[in-house]
Amino acid sequence: MNNSKKANYSIKCTVENCANHCGKEQYCSLDCICVGTHEGNPTMDQCTDCKSFLLK
Repeated sequence: MNNSKKANYSIKCTVENCANHCGKEQYCSLDCICVGTHEGNPTMDQCTDCKSFLLK
């Protein structure tokens, strides 16, 4: 866990195994993120993805 990361309070995140996650705070440390989809015609929130995810 890198405690030097600054939480971006505009981007909530609970994905703790992402390198951009802010440890104990449930926020992302990036200035912005890219949201995409793995579906041709997304109809549910499960069809969307954070394309900024980076495995720790």
